[in-house]
Amino acid sequence: MAQQLVFELGHRPAFGREDFLVAPSNAAAVALIDSWPGWAGPAAILSGPAGSGKTHLAEVWRKQAQARRIEAAELETVDVPALVAARAAIVENVAILSDAAERALFHLLNLTAQDDAFLLLTARAAPGHIAIRLPDLASRLRALPHAALGAPDDALLSGVLVKLFDDRQLRVPETLIAYLAARIERSVAAARDVVAALDRASLSGKRPITVPLAAEILAGQGEMKL
Repeated sequence: MAQQLVFELGHRPAFGREDFLVAPSNAAAVALIDSWPGWAGPAAILSGPAGSGKTHLAEVWRKQAQARRIEAAELETVDVPALVAARAAIVENVAILSDAAERALFHLLNLTAQDDAFLLLTARAAPGHIAIRLPDLASRLRALPHAALGAPDDALLSGVLVKLFDDRQLRVPETLIAYLAARIERSVAAARDVVAALDRASLSGKRPITVPLAAEILAGQGEMKL
């Protein structure tokens, strides 16, 4: 049987505060975002593994604060005063930075405090575990209000799977959610990947999204990792 050609038309993920599923693994991060603008200082940092929800919460805050968003890699060339002039900014994925980027981030932190602006940083590692060479910057990052997001538990992972299917306007049985939650890697990124793969396989093969189809997808993903 010929497979149907699949066109990736994309879908629109829900990034509102009401769409974020709160669990013990992320409650502190949600509380930090919800407490703005009453932060203990002008800047704060969220940390957690890929797919843990940092970008979702950062997007919630971006909308609330009307913030400008950049990647940490852009710090080498960014106009720091112009970024601070936006009154609120997000720098995502702070990790190993060039010397120029470290100096720019230190300058950004200083100007943010000086001009009564706000800054939200995200990183995979906690502030004390980011390899920063500039001592003053390392000290400044460790002093920021910080909340970590952990890997989702069973209930949260199931809720994430339901949300990801809903984002694609797909209705699936509860048995499928339970099957996937028990077998995929415990991360939002893995949930996103398997939902996308099931959607593609269902469209291309004109098959419903069922446990047998999920078993095929997971078996295929396992073979790809060998």
